[in-house]
Parts: sequence; structure tokens; C-alpha cells
Amino acid sequence: MRIFDSLDLLPDFKPTVFTQGTFDGVHLGHQKILLQVKQAAEKINGESVLLTFWPHPRLLLFPEDNDLKLLQTLEEKLQMIETCGIHNVVVVPFTKAFSNILPEDYIHEFLVNELNIHTAIIGYDHRFGRNREGDIHLLKANAEKFNYRVLEISPEDVNDITISSTKIRNALLEGDVKTANAYLGRPFNFYGRVVEGRKLGRELGYPTANLEIENPNKLIPQKGVYAVKGVVNNEIFGGMMNIGENPTILGKGFSIEVNFFDFNADIYGQVIDIQIVDRLRDELKFDNLDSLVQKLHADKIHALSILQSI
Repeated sequence: MRIFDSLDLLPDFKPTVFTQGTFDGVHLGHQKILLQVKQAAEKINGESVLLTFWPHPRLLLFPEDNDLKLLQTLEEKLQMIETCGIHNVVVVPFTKAFSNILPEDYIHEFLVNELNIHTAIIGYDHRFGRNREGDIHLLKANAEKFNYRVLEISPEDVNDITISSTKIRNALLEGDVKTANAYLGRPFNFYGRVVEGRKLGRELGYPTANLEIENPNKLIPQKGVYAVKGVVNNEIFGGMMNIGENPTILGKGFSIEVNFFDFNADIYGQVIDIQIVDRLRDELKFDNLDSLVQKLHADKIHALSILQSI
């Protein structure tokens, strides 16, 4: 898969089958669209092109809105898109100037002249150009003039229920991991760097890796305890993770801590992939450390039963 992060460095494409969008999460609905793009490109012996944006348009257009958290970093999104078999990804640096391009100019100067589109596969509700004035009707109105065709993606074509990145975000923020994972078609994941902690977990018999998330816009699910899988040194380990304030231990503050089962390696400084399988419970405050340890033991049994069932 070729990745282009500058509109000035695009090659001469063969006739392309094109789609565009933020594609945050690359969920099952997105995957169905990308499969359609890939197959249509193969039929014409052309190239598939996905145009996406970074940063997310809302982060630029509404900088005062701090509520938007992303399901994926750009790197995570590109990794997932590559598994879908797309030939080319154009990562548009989303700027105020780009957001003000007239929709008609966008079609002629960019899609036709730069991307050499043969077919545009676009969602029924997709908007583009200045003030989001462009839509599928404008694309269809210009199709004969510029000799391309438009295929519309209806909600029914995506799924019986419309999957959306917003629904997945809301599910994760409410702790509904099962729904989020069902929409994603895989466990929700994030990457974290293992940093020094207070090492209290080791004293309690449950040593943890304290994780630091480097991208401030990455979505972190609701506080609580989760059953997880972790990819460490290309091996997969089961474990349990706490996201929260650690109310039993005064002064610890917010942290993300993972206890891997049957694991005893030094991984300080490493970046590991955490895949969230299910939510076990809310974060609780215990009267003493003995009560906390008893609950951790029960959590481990619960997590193991979940991980062994998948």
C-alpha cells in the first residue's frame, strides 16, 4: 500500500476507484466499503484510492470542542486500511484553506485531474468542500461531464443498522465493550508505552505494566476493570487492566495498568498493543488492601474465563 501525505507529490494514477472519509476506527461498515472499492478497481484493472484527512476535520474546525476522542491514531488507521487491500491512501493535511475549496473545484481539479477517477464510491450522506456544500448529488451531476461514474452506498448496503464511529465511541465511553467490538469486527485496541510506576501491584502479587498513551486525542474507554489481550514482543498474553483513579490507594491518580497472566519479563520503555476483550466491573474503593487483593483474585478468574471462551 502506498501512502501519500502531500497533494503535491501524487503520481500519475491508472484509472482509480475512489472513496473518501475520516474512516475513524475502520469498522465493519468501513471495511465493507473498502472491499467494494478494492473489487471494483480489480474489475477495471485500475487502482483503489482512499482519501482520508488528518487531523480529524472537527479538531481543526472546532478547536474549542475538546470532547472528540478518536478511535484510532493515524498510524493505527493506516495499519488497518492496509489489511483491507487498498492500493493507495492519500492523507490530506486538513487545513482551513482545504476546507474552503469549492465543491465543484474539488471535483474537477482534484478528483478528475489529480486522482484520475473512473468510479467514486461514496456514502449517501457524505459531504465535502466549503461549508460541506458538496454531496453525492453534485458528484452525480458532474459524472457525465467528466466521464466518471458514481456508486452510492446506502445504510442498508453497510449493515441492517448503520454502524458509525460515533456509536462506537459512545459505547466505549459507556463501558459497552461488546457492542463496540461487534461494530469494529475486532477488539478495540490502543498502544501504550510502559513507564515506571509505584510497583505496589508487585507487592500485592499482581505486578502491573503502567501505560502512557502518547496521543492526547486517543479515546480511552470508561474507567473500570477489563479483560484484555496484550501483544508483547510479538507474543500474545492474556491479562486484566484497570483504567481509573485507583481510589483505594490515596494519591495515585489516574493511570492505566495491565496485569499480564503468566508473564515475568522486563518491558519498561516498550510500546505494547492492548486489545480490550470485555469489561469486568466498575472501579471500586476497598476498605483495605486485603479486600483489594481478594477482588483482584476474583477478577483474574473472571478474566481467564472470558479469555478462554474466545
